[in-house]
Order: sequence, then structure tokens, then C-alpha cells
Amino acid sequence: EEDDEELPEEAVLALIAHHEREVERYKLKLDAAERKLADTRSRLARHRGRAPDRNNQPPPPPPPVQKAAAPDRRTPPPSQREAPKPSAPSQKPPAPQARPQLVIPGAGHSRPAPRPALPVPKKSPSSSSPSLVQAPQRKAEKKPKREIVQREHQNLVQSVKKSSAPTTLKFYGGTLVSSQHKRKLRCLELCPADDQLVITSALDGMVTLWQVQSSGPSISLLSTTNCFSSKQRWPEDVAWHPDGDTIFAVYTADGGDTQVSMMNLNTSGQKKVTFLQAKPHTKGIINNINFMPWSDTCFMTGGSDHAVMLWQERDDSWNHKKVHRDLHSSAVMGVAGLQQRKTIISVGMDKRIISYDVSAERAEYKNLIDSKCLSVLLNPSDFNLYMVQTGTGRQAGSFACLTSGSGRRRFTRLVGSKRAASPSQP
Repeated sequence: EEDDEELPEEAVLALIAHHEREVERYKLKLDAAERKLADTRSRLARHRGRAPDRNNQPPPPPPPVQKAAAPDRRTPPPSQREAPKPSAPSQKPPAPQARPQLVIPGAGHSRPAPRPALPVPKKSPSSSSPSLVQAPQRKAEKKPKREIVQREHQNLVQSVKKSSAPTTLKFYGGTLVSSQHKRKLRCLELCPADDQLVITSALDGMVTLWQVQSSGPSISLLSTTNCFSSKQRWPEDVAWHPDGDTIFAVYTADGGDTQVSMMNLNTSGQKKVTFLQAKPHTKGIINNINFMPWSDTCFMTGGSDHAVMLWQERDDSWNHKKVHRDLHSSAVMGVAGLQQRKTIISVGMDKRIISYDVSAERAEYKNLIDSKCLSVLLNPSDFNLYMVQTGTGRQAGSFACLTSGSGRRRFTRLVGSKRAASPSQP
């Protein structure tokens, strides 16, 4: 349920600013889609303009019939495209004129076509063809969304080798804000599209949207949404869609409960939270959900059933596929994807770190360490460096930095130290 009625004025203003940015972003995407649609229509016009010329070539063998039929077939195209020249359709000269006329409008329509062509698809929503056209339009809109900013690879391992003495990190005092949750916090995720938006989830089943204020160390509450599953389970993990307009959450596979939910920030009411019908995980808690840094929109889930599942977006629906289920002997706690290739890193309570090539459908390598693996995080600068959170039960833990070089070159570095015991989570 939403608490929009009790929001302060600052929160409402922040929410309005957020929606205004969303509108501007969708306008840019609409312009890009319209340009692509205009280019495609110009290509279709050129193809249709060349088609009658090809059709006119086969009929010339029979002279008596084709001489009378050829002008009839050649005359309609110029009459449809150029109204002021209907007087010379029966003579032979229009044939050479038809070819240049077909080429000239084709080149002319490629530029001015977008403006007159825009109302055409809007006027024909009832026909069956627009449904086929809208699907590629949505795909075309999603391509710019998934344009990942390519960062330069930095080899940070060499600098780690050179640093023999420990480095002290200084942290400055922060501002404490009430989480507005009634039970323990579970997750906190930053928005990948807007660095001022943050979501939190807790054991009370609520997902809260926050906005960090640009002026001063403060944060404003935007909305609170009930994200309990059909069996009244709280979200075990949450993740932002790369576009920043949807929040995904995972639950459990026990008792026939729903496994994945989607919370659309642009809608309200009962339609704000929807649940995917698929239930690929077989048992236990789904511990992790993470979107992959690839061009196609997809995310991975890892569960207590030892399985890693791939979810891909296809025509406004999500299709699932099993990546692997037999490589881990215990619960999968974290999954992350490499940016430079379609390879995932999965870690689990079995102390295993597995690199899996999704395209080749095979494991690249497996590492067995001394502690249980609780989560994995990729380095944004060094594409071959990632960090694994480890721990011995709930008593102690450490952070392990591992690198996976190209080819067969692989090695491991452990950094960090033990940490104090943390309270158990239900």
C-alpha cells in the first residue's frame, strides 16, 4: 500500500521532478523511434518503387499483349505519386520517365517522411498489423536503453601487488535517517539510471523509494509499496531494471509461492506490483537477483536449489532458462556477469566460485576456498577483478578479491580481515 497522502511537500516536489525527468527521457526515445520508423518506411517506398520495374521486365516476350498491358501497369504508379501528369500514360515515353521518378521520390521521402508519417500508425490501432509493428518499435526503444557506457579497462592488480603496506581509509560522519520500516532492513540498492534514487526493502515486506537531495546531506521519502508475495513472504533480494523505472524482487520456491515480482514506478494502485507466472526454482529461498551488464536485457537468479536461472525479456514478457543446477552442491548466494563477455560468476555456501560461459554453456573454471561465499561484486574499472564476501557461518567473515585473467591464467588474492559477528537473519 502507498502512503502518498502523508507525504511532505518536499517529497511531492521531488517526485514531480523525478517524473519530469522520466518524461524528457521517454520523449528522446520516442524521437529516436520515429526516426527509425521513417527510415524503414523510406526503404519500403524504394522497394515498392523498384518492384513494378522488375515486374515489367518478364512480360516483354509476347509482343501483341504486352505492348498494351505494359503501359497500363506503368501508368498507375506515376498517377498515384504525381497527380499533375495523368495525360501521358498510354505512350511509350513514360517508361523512361517512370524510372527517374521512382528514384527521386524515394530519396526525397527519406528525409521529410518522418513528420507526415507519424499520424499513420496512430490512426490504425485496430488493425492486426500495428501489433506486429509495435513489437519491433519497443525493441528499438530498448536498444538505446541498453547502450552501456564502455569504460576503459584498468589493470588494478599490478597496483595491488605494489602496495605492501596497509592503507587507512578515512570515513567522514554521515546523517542518520529513519528507514520508516517496521522490521529489519534487508536490501539497499542505488538506481543505475539516476544516482539520486535509492530503494530499501525490509522484513516488513515494504519497498521504499528515496531521493537523495543534491543540496546538503539529506534524503526524502518518495513512496512506500507493499511487495509481499502471494504467500505473504517478504522480498529476499531486490534489483533495479537498467532503465530505472522498474524494481524486481525475488522470494521463495516453497509452497508454490510466486518467485519474481515487478514494481513499476510509473503506475499506481493494484497494477503497480505484478508477479511473473514462471516458477523455475524448485525449492528453498531465492537468494539473489542481478541484472547482467549486456546489450540484451536479462537478469540472473540464484537459489537454495543449487540452480542459476537466466531471465530474458522478449516482447514484454520474461522467458527463463536454466544456466546450471549441478555445479554447486549447496545454495547459490550470489551471481554477477562480466561486462566484456557473456560469462557469469556464481558463488555459494559450498565454498565454490564458478565461472560459467553462457554462450558456450560450459564452466570455464572452478575455485574452492576455505570459507563459505555469501555474495560477489564486480569491479567497475578492472574487468578481470571481482570481490567475494566470505564467512564461516554467521560468526566471522572476510573479503576475498579474485582475478580471472584471459585464457588459462588465473590466480587468487585474499585481502581484508575478519569482522565481528552479525545478528542472524530469519
